[in-house]
Amino acid sequence: MKGGIHEKQLPAWLERLMGETFFGGCGVHQHRKKNEKNVLCLHCCLSICPHCLPSHRHHPLLQVRRYVYHDVVRLNDLEKLIDCSNIQGYTINGAKVIFLKERVQSRSCKHTANVCCSCDRILQEPFHFCSLSCKVDYMLCKGERLSRILHQFNESDFSYYSQFEGLRVDSSEVIDEDHNAHFAPTTEEATSRSMNNSISSCEEDLNNSKGNGNFFLSLGSCRRKGAPKRAPLS
Repeated sequence: MKGGIHEKQLPAWLERLMGETFFGGCGVHQHRKKNEKNVLCLHCCLSICPHCLPSHRHHPLLQVRRYVYHDVVRLNDLEKLIDCSNIQGYTINGAKVIFLKERVQSRSCKHTANVCCSCDRILQEPFHFCSLSCKVDYMLCKGERLSRILHQFNESDFSYYSQFEGLRVDSSEVIDEDHNAHFAPTTEEATSRSMNNSISSCEEDLNNSKGNGNFFLSLGSCRRKGAPKRAPLS
């Protein structure tokens, strides 16, 4: 980036990156499919959709990804722009990512727990921030210079508009970077997963019983637990 940076002023690209609501429909291409704005043009400081890419082919572009309604950016890309130290990272589909914005705390915070310095979200040791915005907001609140963490990036490192793939990762598995522990599923996710597993089990038993001539017996294995059973005939 060219030019000086005011100690308490965000560069335009960073302000847009943290404040933008990505994955909304593109107004320019609203009548075309797959028009979600999931790329940030670092030159124009504008969020664009895949159909806008040809108009920005010579500009530095940053791909934003999505996981369960939260925006993330690959650590390898983001750390070329800004120092991401002390921000807790996660792994999605084998790639390390950083969340752009703070997330709602899903469980009560214990007094002895390591928490985000900005939003109090529980973190793994030794991290201090849960997202990029939490780190930047904390530094601004403390009057620290952002110029300490902003990098003079090479625009050629972000000129790869034709190589974007897999712009959505909603169904990906997120793994805790430090302990490789899976995120605990929400109640809705767990219920859905349990129902899918039960249905798959019933279908498998049903198919196996058809081949063995035990069709009617197999239906009993698909009954819900606790369902009332009719008393035997006397």
